[in-house]
Amino acid sequence: MSKAFVCVLDGVGAGELPDAAAFGDVGTNTLLHTLERTGVALPNLGALGLGEAVGYPLGPARPDATFGRLLERAPGKDTTTGHWEMMGLVLDQAFPTYPNGFPPEVTEPFEAAVGRRVLGNKPASGTAIIEELGAEHVATGRPILYTSADSVFQLACHEEVVPVAQLYDWCLAARGLLSGRHGVGRVIARPFVGRPGAFERTRNRRDFSLPPPGPTYLDLLAGRGVPVVGVGKIGEIFTMRGIGESHHIESNGDGLQQSLDRLRALAHGFLFTNLVDFDMLYGHRNDVAGFAAGLAEVDRFVPEFVAALEPGDLLVFCADHGVDPTTEGYDHTREYSPLAALGLAGGRYDGLFADVGATVFERLVGERPPLAGSVIR
Repeated sequence: MSKAFVCVLDGVGAGELPDAAAFGDVGTNTLLHTLERTGVALPNLGALGLGEAVGYPLGPARPDATFGRLLERAPGKDTTTGHWEMMGLVLDQAFPTYPNGFPPEVTEPFEAAVGRRVLGNKPASGTAIIEELGAEHVATGRPILYTSADSVFQLACHEEVVPVAQLYDWCLAARGLLSGRHGVGRVIARPFVGRPGAFERTRNRRDFSLPPPGPTYLDLLAGRGVPVVGVGKIGEIFTMRGIGESHHIESNGDGLQQSLDRLRALAHGFLFTNLVDFDMLYGHRNDVAGFAAGLAEVDRFVPEFVAALEPGDLLVFCADHGVDPTTEGYDHTREYSPLAALGLAGGRYDGLFADVGATVFERLVGERPPLAGSVIR
């Protein structure tokens, strides 16, 4: 009757992967560069080995901590690819991206479905394109469409011009159209409020992912009657497949508190959390100080997470990709995931993303994992 808690620090990569050059990400190391630039103290994460995972002196790891780096096999550096692989589903090709914007064969059916022409249709920073086109959107009601280096179809609309529920409906229409060779990883609703010169995105963001094309460890856990609880955007990433409960969060702090409350209440099962502020608020905006403050916020919760564990329970901190805030660009970076864990054999462990899901599966079911990944020993 043990439980497992995996907390994904979204975008907190641990150094360039061997193929980083193919992605333009040579020299990136989200975690190490943030630590070096800020010197933020993380005594509790340090005790779990987070510093030793990337070679930075955060203090010695406790003897029972397991730490290291995990390699992503799939050819991507996005949230969906990383989380799916973590749960045993390794993609053999990357989701499509659109460095020149979406072609007419995508935009024209979408415009017909929603009855309005789009604005933008180009790669852009979300805050920058709202500043650029927000006033025109407010005047015309035309949705702002943009993408990035990731496989995303993003729609930004002012909440007083296009109600949030209508924006979600438009995103669902786009999700239905974006399949096959245009099957982007995520369609994202990006509501905002305010007036020209002072527009602000709200917390009503919602992601509409492709359904996983094969089984994941979440499916297998649910099929064996193991409770699976998602916190943050976990439910959206897996389109609720294998997830019994999904809980929206307003911030990293809210996600940490909700995770702690549910960890204390969970007698048996899997608690799976995503903390997106590292990526959304800090990494994409090159906010190194904010990134460091976010790590310190997680650090403050670690003792309470540890206190909520019983013998046989598992605690894992990891990531899905990088988003190095010290680089010139604003996009995700092709990096290892850090590993900092309790409940395993102590010491260094370097493996694969999928080892996380395989380990959770074995711990909670007692069977040999049938999907990708090896059990962390």
